[in-house]
Amino acid sequence: MSLQQIIECGLNHEFGGRSLPPHMWRAAKRISLCRTAALGGHVQACPEEHVERHWYNSCKHRSCPVCNYTSVERWLDRQKARVLDCDHYHVIFTVDSALDRLWLANVRAMTELLFHAARDTIFELLGDGKYLGVEPGMIIALHTWGQTQNLHPHIHCLVTGGGLTPDGDWRAVKNGYLLPGRVVRDLYRGKFIAAVRRSLEIGKLTVPAGERLQQVLNLLNKLGRKKWNVNIRERYAHANGVLTYLGRYMRGGSISNRRIVSWNEETVRFRYKDYREAGEPGGKKNKLMELPLDDFVRRVLLHVPEPGQKVVRSYGLLAGTRRADLNRCREILGQRPVQETKSRSWQECMTKFGDKDPSRCPICGARLIQREVFRPAPGGVTRKQPLKDTA
Repeated sequence: MSLQQIIECGLNHEFGGRSLPPHMWRAAKRISLCRTAALGGHVQACPEEHVERHWYNSCKHRSCPVCNYTSVERWLDRQKARVLDCDHYHVIFTVDSALDRLWLANVRAMTELLFHAARDTIFELLGDGKYLGVEPGMIIALHTWGQTQNLHPHIHCLVTGGGLTPDGDWRAVKNGYLLPGRVVRDLYRGKFIAAVRRSLEIGKLTVPAGERLQQVLNLLNKLGRKKWNVNIRERYAHANGVLTYLGRYMRGGSISNRRIVSWNEETVRFRYKDYREAGEPGGKKNKLMELPLDDFVRRVLLHVPEPGQKVVRSYGLLAGTRRADLNRCREILGQRPVQETKSRSWQECMTKFGDKDPSRCPICGARLIQREVFRPAPGGVTRKQPLKDTA
């Protein structure tokens, strides 16, 4: 099943006549045309005439489910070349659902507040001599969706199980225990609510339509007494597993094609995991959901980041400007300094699982040559441009 076809159908329906922000419309249009003749392409052929292939260009939108595999693999290569040979921890910070309307009215600003509150919480506690007294490294990724494509803003943090002391020595977390969960939860809740309140009072956040400022401030007071969901996962002996998890959702949108079971012009059925019932007697973790097509498309597009919005960030020892400190840690841990990694070609990325090189003929092994180029033209109609045979 193809998300591109579903979005194209939704575009034809104009999503039930409801308006969407311009960046969501642009994303929908680009994704619906991904790897079609409308975007142009080229023809490759074996010089011995064994095979001929038509390749259509990808949309390259970061929310497209089919054309971001290479970008994610290259990002993982860069991160795995930088991570420290130490224990790592996976920490998840969520935003209470009562703030969903405020989030939708201020997506970019609320994202900044969430990143900063989570970062400052970990840095403040691990920097306290009572716990560890070090500066760690962190990679943080934003997710805004739940399994049913509903709004569920939360961030996943990869935290080093140790860090640099003020004297420049490495100190590791002991006994597999990063931080007490209750302390992390309460400090994060306080920091985030305080930042939201300040931003509202100075006008950096917009009050949702139909609400008054005092209503939102009263809501924040109530949330300050509520238990927030912060999850500190078990210790990982290395960072690769969590990095792969973060990379999976860094690009490619909120749902993959393989989760879509069936669809027509009225409804879409897709698989999801019900984590709330998974641990209950008789509860079923894997379920099916059916949504009206327009509602499904609107939910998917709700999670398209705004242009220029960074959804993955590095802090502390893993920040891009901290190469010297990172290499100091690597030296202490018996690792070589960070080396510049050569970016893998898309052909090398595609052969990761043992597949044959797609740039070569599967019969004779000769490198395919480019015969024609299909260039996009106004209106989505392509025109051919013959090329000379080149190896």
